[in-house]
Order: sequence, then structure tokens, then C-alpha cells
Amino acid sequence: MSGYNIKKDQVETVLDKKFLRLYDLHYEEGRHYFDASRRPVEELAASMTEEEFKKMIPDAVSCFVIIEKEGKEPELLLSYEYRYPAGRFLLGVPAGLVDPEDKAKENPLLETAKREIFEETGITVRGDIDKMSVVNPLVFSTPGMTDESNGLVSVVLRDPDLSKMTQDGALGQECFDGFVFVTKEKARKLLKDGVDDNGHFYSVYTWAALMYFLSDMWK
Repeated sequence: MSGYNIKKDQVETVLDKKFLRLYDLHYEEGRHYFDASRRPVEELAASMTEEEFKKMIPDAVSCFVIIEKEGKEPELLLSYEYRYPAGRFLLGVPAGLVDPEDKAKENPLLETAKREIFEETGITVRGDIDKMSVVNPLVFSTPGMTDESNGLVSVVLRDPDLSKMTQDGALGQECFDGFVFVTKEKARKLLKDGVDDNGHFYSVYTWAALMYFLSDMWK
């Protein structure tokens, strides 16, 4: 298997902002490849060793939140969040960046998931009742242009109190527009149509959540 072993001194920083960076990878003499990333240059996936790559923590966590209430069919909890690059509210899952404080914990992905679910829904995940598990420790979103990555976490809420759900915990530029409770019938329709009820496309993480929910892998 051939490829390029990109060293740190082959990486040129083109843009360095708080949440987005652009690097020029000088992967071969006279050849370049642009790489968008959330990571500082010393944590860039392209120049990681094999050992570092296999141990890397994702940039963010996407949560597959499933609600189980006695006597009712299960539902997948989604919401509408404004996504600036798309210029619209998109149907999506609770998600957010892994904070430095989360990385210091025993399981950074689960800690991030609990925090993000509370911020975006007002729901507190109960460790003694609800079920949390890592579906996938890290998946790349679009590795042809970025090393952006998400960990996928399943959260099964058992008989939760939904009466105080809120999106008032949104931070910074986050902007939400309501919740959607998706039954399996609705999930199949969303997958078949490829768009939400507004005729808008959704993210690959929403697609993954719908598939995971329908597959019963969370049980």
C-alpha cells in the first residue's frame, strides 16, 4: 500500500482562526494539497504517526438519542439547528465539540455527549437509568478536504421527563428551531425521501442516526 508520509515541516499554515484552519500540505516536491481542519498544526491528522492516528480523539461528538417510554414505540430525538454554510435550519442530532475538560475525563466522548444533550435539550442523562455507549470512536466527515471528525454515541433515555425540554442552552452562534420526535415509520420516510418535511437535505450524521435507529443496533 503506497501513500505519502507527510512530516510536520511539510505543513504550511495558510489560515488560523479559532474554529477553522487551512493548511497547505507539501506532500511531494512541487505538489500541494489543501487541508481544512479544526486542529492546531501540532495535532493535524495528516502528519500524525500511525500510533498517534490510532489514538486520536475526535473533534466533536454526534449523539443518537433514542427515547423509550413504557407502552409506547421508541422515538429518535432530532432537532432543527441553523447551519451557516447551508444557510438553513437543518434536521440534525445533538452534537458539539469535545472540550479540553472532556479530554481529561476517563471517557471524553460520553462526557461530551452528556454535556451537549443537556445544553441542546435540557435533558440530564441519568447514569443509573439511561444507557450510553460509543457506536464509533471516530469517523471522518469529508476526508477529501478536511480531517474533521466526530465520535458517534448512542444514548437511550428510559422513561425520561420531557416536560422541561428547552433549547435555551444554546451557546455562542448556536441557533435552534424546535424538536422532532421520529418514529420508525417516519425514519423510513426521511431516508426514502432524502429530505426533511421542508424539502431540505440533511447531514450524513442525521442519515447515520436514522439508519442506526431503524437497525435496532441500540437495543
